[in-house]
Amino acid sequence: MSAHRDAGGADPRDALERLLLDGPRRYTRSQVAELAGVSAERTRRLWRALGFADVPDGEPAFTDADVRALSRLSALIDSGFVQADEEASIARAMGQSLSRLADWQTDMLAALLEADSPEDAPDIVATAEQLLPLMRELQDYVWRRHLAANAGRLFLTGPGAVDRRELAVGFADLVGYTSRTRGMGGRELGAMVEDFEGLVADVIARHRGRVVKTVGDGVLFTCAEPVDAVEIALRLPEEWTAADRPPLRVGAAFGTVLTRLGDVYSPVVNLASRLTSVARPSTVLVDQQLARQLRGVAAYRVRPLNRVSVRGYDQLRPWLVRRRRDDDAVPAIAAFEELLDELTDDVLAEGPDEQGWSAGPGTPAAG
Repeated sequence: MSAHRDAGGADPRDALERLLLDGPRRYTRSQVAELAGVSAERTRRLWRALGFADVPDGEPAFTDADVRALSRLSALIDSGFVQADEEASIARAMGQSLSRLADWQTDMLAALLEADSPEDAPDIVATAEQLLPLMRELQDYVWRRHLAANAGRLFLTGPGAVDRRELAVGFADLVGYTSRTRGMGGRELGAMVEDFEGLVADVIARHRGRVVKTVGDGVLFTCAEPVDAVEIALRLPEEWTAADRPPLRVGAAFGTVLTRLGDVYSPVVNLASRLTSVARPSTVLVDQQLARQLRGVAAYRVRPLNRVSVRGYDQLRPWLVRRRRDDDAVPAIAAFEELLDELTDDVLAEGPDEQGWSAGPGTPAAG
């Protein structure tokens, strides 16, 4: 932004910063720590956990809003809601989530700046002043809606019932993403990534799933119901397919998962990732536990494949899932499929030690 000043002599850059920070920078780190009743070292640790670079000692970089935020964090710890040994982890999770949102919103403001001349800078500040309360209210609404969607977990009973749950975990990734995008320009690549993230978010939400995270060419999602996870896994390649797009493949597994700070941790997560890595383009592979959940579900066919050896799993048996097709109604085909269904049930009836999980030093960390 230009340093152009309006008729009153105010620098629009300073005005915008004061608006966003809810006041001027006036305190050093030691001062803000003293006013909030928090130690200087703890203040530094939380500041870094939020994702901000260190501020030199003696530099007035903090505002009254920073004092209030630290004071409220202390109040949450005193209430027992936030444990003292978890405060940095919580700050880190919040910082990473909101940093991405801020990046996107800054891009929106940058697009606004491109359309205006330096002489319009005061108008940009006035526009931001109008938009900020609307954005804050919208973010508060979305946050409360997500809390409401998860409120049912508060009534679960028993130790570990809230953060350890039976979930279906799915991975979807784009096949040949690196080679396919190597020659793309930034705008073209950005458009494809936006299309991918938009589609997966829509499909996953439509079928009661939750996006845990997206990483460029892939997405990790969870579902409380195994059938929902399979429907998502099948629909993603179907709805993504186009001549100018790399194909999509999906792997999913079912079991006990630890949920922490919005992420998920479990061998189940690793298993879903490994299944994705061996899936062919536009196919869906699941583990034995998820395959068992599909027994008797008329909409799908489940078939065992040959065992494979992948990192962390010596003898992993993938299970191919597909929809029942129209030609399944042809008598000869129907009889053959019923025979395969019976054989599949026999394999599914085998013991649970079907994954051949190797828990040795080479096993990758969950999550």
